[in-house]
Amino acid sequence: MAISLSPLNLPASADASKFADFGRQVEGVNPGSLNPEEFEQVRDALYKHSVLLFRDVSLSPEQQYALTKAFDPQSESYGHGNNQTEQKKHSILHPYIKTIPRVPQVQLIGHGTVYDHEGIPEAVLKHAHHSSFHKTRISAEDEAKGATRFYRWHMDAALYDLAPPHVTTLYGLGVPKGPRQTCRYDVGTNDELSVSLGTTAFVSGRTMFNILPPELKSLAVRSRVKYAPHPYTWMAPAHALSTGLGLETEGLELPFDQLPPWEESKIQILPMAWQNPVTGELHLQAHPCAAAEIFVDPLPAGSKREGALYPDGAHLTELKEVRDILYKIQRPAIAPSLVYPHDWNENDLVLFHNRGVLHSIVGVFGPDQVRIFHQCNLAASDLPVGPSAADIEKWA
Repeated sequence: MAISLSPLNLPASADASKFADFGRQVEGVNPGSLNPEEFEQVRDALYKHSVLLFRDVSLSPEQQYALTKAFDPQSESYGHGNNQTEQKKHSILHPYIKTIPRVPQVQLIGHGTVYDHEGIPEAVLKHAHHSSFHKTRISAEDEAKGATRFYRWHMDAALYDLAPPHVTTLYGLGVPKGPRQTCRYDVGTNDELSVSLGTTAFVSGRTMFNILPPELKSLAVRSRVKYAPHPYTWMAPAHALSTGLGLETEGLELPFDQLPPWEESKIQILPMAWQNPVTGELHLQAHPCAAAEIFVDPLPAGSKREGALYPDGAHLTELKEVRDILYKIQRPAIAPSLVYPHDWNENDLVLFHNRGVLHSIVGVFGPDQVRIFHQCNLAASDLPVGPSAADIEKWA
């Protein structure tokens, strides 16, 4: 039986022409008990459409883990390692994630105090707030009126030792409702986005690549990003930009010799553009907060040099230059018209192609509001594949 796919409900702010292939609601199957034929249809749909929504789902942690693992059967541990995040006290991820004891690949996230949940007697959950990470913050007065920000644009990935997960599954069990909020960019423009309380915002890495001018497409297909060791500990003292898309360069990152023990062989150097395993298209995938260096290959022989960036190749090690380049490449794709902010309902299950989108937490909850989500992603059994020779010939 074929699954039923329908387009997601887009907000009025969205440029529908850029979402023709992005996002589908799935009906007609139970994601907790897919047969092999149904799973192949879901897998194909996810890689073609980047985000899938299932409504009114009942899903145990065991079923969520099994569904996530089906996309990469050789994967086993949570994307940051089983039972690791809570132990890394200096990581910026530490306050936000609690592990489900009997299924350590599934994490409890949300806001407020939760009791007797899946073997956890009590968990104090914390929805990430921009004031803990951004250099500047929205005033208390504006926040009381509903102003908020993107917390941090990212993919789910350790980016040290463990390979980036293929897929993340996010299951909303407790979804508090409240007035809509206004996500502000605060960069001297009027950019803002109306969002529901606690939305998860998504942008397409495919669109991020496709809208680039030729000189930046060329740079993207020729570049590899080197990530810092233990990047979430390294970046913890630093401050983010008001857009959540990268860090200010203030020299606040933790020096490498003050990080937990690390090995050069476990540092990750990944392509800036990643191939989609089903469509073959390129997705611009770089974690702007975790990037430390960029390697740029020279232009291929016979390529047009006029207007090209780093035509002879380069190894960029100055953090400000690295961050400025990534911001220039990624910022156009987080324009309000290109953001899908998901309006959560209880028992929504969202699957997203973690190697094909960036996403961000958004919003501010009150002290008495309780939000309960289960998240699962698995460190992959392989590394992302970069541009093919044909891609380089076409875009470089």
